[in-house]
Amino acid sequence: MARKRATQPTALSKTVTSERAARLYRLLKLLGAGPKSRADLSRRLRLDMRGFYRDLELLRTAGIELPLVKGRYMLNDKVRDAVARLPFPDPRLTLGEAGQLAKGRTAAHQKLKQQLAQIIR
Repeated sequence: MARKRATQPTALSKTVTSERAARLYRLLKLLGAGPKSRADLSRRLRLDMRGFYRDLELLRTAGIELPLVKGRYMLNDKVRDAVARLPFPDPRLTLGEAGQLAKGRTAAHQKLKQQLAQIIR
């Protein structure tokens, strides 16, 4: 029997803490107010260079365009649209609670139902 090869997790498949989700939200809000330099963003968010680039990579993986133009990062989308693509932190639900939330007909309900089905099969 062939072993299933482990794949490298993407930036979005990793757990995002509530602190990081809040920081990513603040980053988008700052960029929504206008272009900012890395130094300015890092200072305001209290991030070192490595942390800044990790957050930038996660946002880009989420489909949020943040081009660098003349030394300043810009947000190409509306803040509201970019925020809607941010990963959500683990809410630490029980399977029962997740099952209750999965009852519905929206795409979000279906996504949760599928995730539950993978766990309990």
